[in-house]
Amino acid sequence: MPAPHPHPDAAPGDVAPLAERLRARGLRLTTQRQRVLAAVATLEHATPEEIATRLREEAGPDGAAPDTSTVYRTLELLERLGLVWHTHLGKGAPVYHAAEHPHLHVVCASCGEVSSVDPALLDGAAERLAADLGFQLDVGHVALSGTCRACRDRAGSES
Repeated sequence: MPAPHPHPDAAPGDVAPLAERLRARGLRLTTQRQRVLAAVATLEHATPEEIATRLREEAGPDGAAPDTSTVYRTLELLERLGLVWHTHLGKGAPVYHAAEHPHLHVVCASCGEVSSVDPALLDGAAERLAADLGFQLDVGHVALSGTCRACRDRAGSES
């Protein structure tokens, strides 16, 4: 089942959609949940480990920060609530990003640069998949691999 769309009035870092969705499930709005969601919004495309590191840095040496397993559980909850999405950009852990602005990802296999692009770019392919196979594409989880312009230009100049 696709994740619900984010609250139409949600601003980045706005806890209102989080609070509403947690209450609807009988769950509490905790500081850790707020901090994980804020870190996702700030980092844009980050692994759970990167999010945990960010939270430890923000907390400082004497502050409390959730451990990585708590970050994973919180991200799973936030995804079920439709507030974040994960994408596999290649090998390794998935990256998480706010669900406020649906996009797909293009990843350079040479330098690793990740760019976000309008999901409408795949409309034709999505329509064909639906017509030919009855398959509904979830562009929120799509990552396309290739070579970016800068790497292609560098390779061309080295020839």
